[in-house]
Amino acid sequence: MDGRLRITEIFHSLQGETRSVGRPATFVRLTGCPLRCQYCDTAYAFHGGEWQTLDAIMASVQAGGNHLVVVTGGEPLAQADVLPLLTRLCDDGYEVFLETSGALPVAAVDPRVVKVLDLKTPDSGESGRNLWENLPYLNAQDQIKLVICSRQDYDWAKEVLQRENLSQHCEVLFSPAQGEMPLRDLADWILADKLPVRLQIQLHKLIWGDVPGR
Repeated sequence: MDGRLRITEIFHSLQGETRSVGRPATFVRLTGCPLRCQYCDTAYAFHGGEWQTLDAIMASVQAGGNHLVVVTGGEPLAQADVLPLLTRLCDDGYEVFLETSGALPVAAVDPRVVKVLDLKTPDSGESGRNLWENLPYLNAQDQIKLVICSRQDYDWAKEVLQRENLSQHCEVLFSPAQGEMPLRDLADWILADKLPVRLQIQLHKLIWGDVPGR
């Protein structure tokens, strides 16, 4: 179905994560994901959705009236036509963030797009899907996110941070898995080890709770 994407929802909210946290944004959530992380909070996007043309998606984004557009999922890169959508958004002057699991190649993503690449930790159940070949395609505008579920995850993330020189690629975010990783513990570990990372919490969940469309 050329020029179409399966969309779960397009909505307007505050960006709850990354360095654009707190800013009004339009979110385009694509349907489908090849991963099954045990802590996933958007499993409702695995199936269903509706096919929309790129023109229809662009019209919905324009109606939102926000300069910032976040393309997310699911896993957006699982649908090939997300690439021309990203380019069209950039061509129209939007600031575009792509939230991707890091299990699919990012080489073909428009270089104007800010890539937020989610490296999977062991407790996610999907760390074997990390595509390490993606790292050279990240630059200073991009961000790497690691969701931490336990001390084991933290130690793994710290080792990867050092081994891969992640902070030399771009900014690195450590985010506690909701209901699994105490925020204070993660903060204390980061400070004790003097890690060059940013501690990230999910602002939208603090405001509205864990609900779709936010």
